[in-house]
Amino acid sequence: MALLNVGMDVIDTIDPPASNGHRFILVAIEYFTKWVEAESFKHVTKKMVANFLRDHILCRFGVPETLITDNSAIYRPQMNEAVEAANKNLKKIIRKMTEKHRDWHEKLPYALMAYRTSIRTSTGATPYSLMYGMEAVLPAEVEIPSLCILMETKLEETDWLKQRYEQLFLIDEKRLNAICHGQCYKKRMARATTRKSIGVHLRKATKYLNEFYQCRMRPKYCRGFCINLKLLMPGEKNPDSSLMTKAS
Repeated sequence: MALLNVGMDVIDTIDPPASNGHRFILVAIEYFTKWVEAESFKHVTKKMVANFLRDHILCRFGVPETLITDNSAIYRPQMNEAVEAANKNLKKIIRKMTEKHRDWHEKLPYALMAYRTSIRTSTGATPYSLMYGMEAVLPAEVEIPSLCILMETKLEETDWLKQRYEQLFLIDEKRLNAICHGQCYKKRMARATTRKSIGVHLRKATKYLNEFYQCRMRPKYCRGFCINLKLLMPGEKNPDSSLMTKAS
């Protein structure tokens, strides 16, 4: 399948860097199938980006119809929200798989495989199935054969080819189902965003988790904190008179 709309972004300044000195991950995602390609670099230059496009996109899937990038998520992350979401998922997967923080570059291929073979909420299917029309065979299924593997091993070559042709024949129907699923998903997300935008009220004596930004490969939240004082809106009366202070 040719990639139509491809978005690119960089996960930059990863601290601590990998043991080989890499501290950047260049990520590309196809907007419909959610297929992801990624590679780590020590420095990101024009030549490296061009080589990445040549090796991972052009020579494998052909020339995409559009290539979308944003100069920085600071300016307008909505322009490339699919890649930003993929970045978050990749970092979560790598964070869970990493034994030592500096070996994350060795876990990147496994993270890509996990991402491609997991059902994406926005499509209701795996990127691998939308790309190739069949599900990937995971290493665990070889060690402990799954039902699908056991059934395929009993097929003759002609029956296996017939089954594969049927899978390819039904791939367009599977992609149409993914489109319908994606439209419904966008509507649900729009309603959820509207409800969340009403506001978040912090309650007194309630414990919360604090976001931790020092390292991208460590847990995102840690060091819980507790609300001791209630924040009052203008004109709101404080029911606890002991917290009132007299203006001098």
